[in-house]
Amino acid sequence: MLEIFIFSIALCIIVLITKRILLRSKLQSLKNKHVVITGGSSGIGKCVAIEAAASGANVTLIARDVKKLESAVSEVKKHCLNHEDQKVQYISLDVSENYDEIEKVLHGAEDEIGPISMLVNCAGMAICGRLEDTSVNDIKYLLNLNFLGTLFPIKAVISRMKGRGEGRIVIVASQAAMLGIYGYTVYSSTKFALRGLAESLHMEVKPYNISVTLSLPPDTDTPGFANEEKSKPMETRLISQSAGIVSPEVVAKQIMKDALTGNFYSTVGSEGFMLTTLCAGMAPVSSVLELITQVSLMGIMRLVSVHYLMSFHRIIRKCMKTRNQTKKSE
Repeated sequence: MLEIFIFSIALCIIVLITKRILLRSKLQSLKNKHVVITGGSSGIGKCVAIEAAASGANVTLIARDVKKLESAVSEVKKHCLNHEDQKVQYISLDVSENYDEIEKVLHGAEDEIGPISMLVNCAGMAICGRLEDTSVNDIKYLLNLNFLGTLFPIKAVISRMKGRGEGRIVIVASQAAMLGIYGYTVYSSTKFALRGLAESLHMEVKPYNISVTLSLPPDTDTPGFANEEKSKPMETRLISQSAGIVSPEVVAKQIMKDALTGNFYSTVGSEGFMLTTLCAGMAPVSSVLELITQVSLMGIMRLVSVHYLMSFHRIIRKCMKTRNQTKKSE
């Protein structure tokens, strides 16, 4: 078992290095293009905006909090490639509620700055907890923000992208879109929905020269993650710790590389690579190398994944035992 695990990790490293080399040769330019980022006032969204500005793009940030948006715009402007010609603006908007308003605002942004070349959907959050402990209001909130908050902006821009015969859609989901985890019952459901959206949308828009990229970041050091930590059950926290935490800058750089290359999946680290290989199923294939990798490693990765699952269940049983002992002592 150990030999199989070591072999699979070594092969993963080789594939990741090869993919990075290929990425450099296929990158497209964002200079003078219009990039719109929802959830752009902080975290991954703000870091994506910085990457876009540094590439010469005109940037529109969308979120609800005006003060955070103003601060984010000031920071993003510092990274512009051409301070005189580039435009960076913000729009205060709830992307999960009134579709007609969302469409009006996004079309207005196009009229002001230019056609939207790339839409990056970062708006979302996590509320952790077992299903029976999650309020109906929280369930509805997560469904609206995480799913409709991505679906509505895409619907608002997709027809115009098709008319121009070009565009890029980025959907920022989570590794929780590929597997269910204790304490993420509702959150993971909304992220699984984004995976279905990405796969279906890819099939719809590919003939129009529009790419769809599904980002699957691990735990990322953002304000949203810090807030998420407050509601995590002990089981969820212990399971999540096995994957570590990454910076939003690293995630944002990878998103931009994969989106500009036209890759369907965007992942960071070996866990993301393993999950996309295991769960490839009927997902789009971005390259022959990716297909060969999936076919070659899927069986081995399944063995590795079962090892992970067994360790997760041990954590859950241990926490249950500790909780029961605490109740008895009280």
